[in-house]
Amino acid sequence: MKHAIFQMDVIVANPEHNRQKIFDWVQYVTKDNDLDTIVLPEMWNAGYKLDKLEEIADNNGAETIPFLSNIAKEYSINIIGGSIANRKEDGIYNSSYVFNRKGELVYQYDKIHLVPMLNEPVYLQGGKEKAKIFHIDGIKMGLIICYDLRFPEITRSLALQGAEVIYVVAQWPASRAEHWKYLQYARAIENQCYIISANSSGTCDETQFAGESLVIEPTGKIVTQGPPETEAKLYGTIHLERVTETRKAIPVFTSRVPHLYDGW
Repeated sequence: MKHAIFQMDVIVANPEHNRQKIFDWVQYVTKDNDLDTIVLPEMWNAGYKLDKLEEIADNNGAETIPFLSNIAKEYSINIIGGSIANRKEDGIYNSSYVFNRKGELVYQYDKIHLVPMLNEPVYLQGGKEKAKIFHIDGIKMGLIICYDLRFPEITRSLALQGAEVIYVVAQWPASRAEHWKYLQYARAIENQCYIISANSSGTCDETQFAGESLVIEPTGKIVTQGPPETEAKLYGTIHLERVTETRKAIPVFTSRVPHLYDGW
């Protein structure tokens, strides 16, 4: 399964320009590549200008859903749609949408864990639904958003539901770039699944984003890695049989004794 990842320098507070930027990127990466899936970063419509979200947030996906759906259909490609600032009846959420190559919306998820260091709880509502697996091309997949990565319970829950691939869409800061990488290695190894991430680059106010998007095998081996802090187009091919092989070689899921784990 061939992926393209947009390690995107998001234009802050300019959804229209960001949509055009994504459309141009899709045209470029699909021109000479036989791709199955593209992956976008977190908050690509607005960036992290949280005090501007009331003005620029999408309205329950009204702009984003048809935009991504049409791209998926036109190019016959699956889209892991990063996430957007998204207004609903009770506030603004950090929402992700996933489309199959027919342009069908197959999954949507609102970020559960809000970042206190960025005052996200002041501006955003946390998701109220559990993360669940979805299916693309017959593969069981999951998705988390940025700060969710710090909570191993959510990725373990997806793995226990059968996820073979877990996507991480983010605007993770360069000041904690080591955390970004090591947490992904851990999530891949402990859950014996592929971790595929799209982080943004560029800056918002005084925050520099880390880049270094990753595709990591179930063994922890890196398939591809983006450059630090710089916009990039990344490609990575995954082989699902490696999930089965790894889980057979080291059977952590059959070795679990959850009745002896407090809190589980």
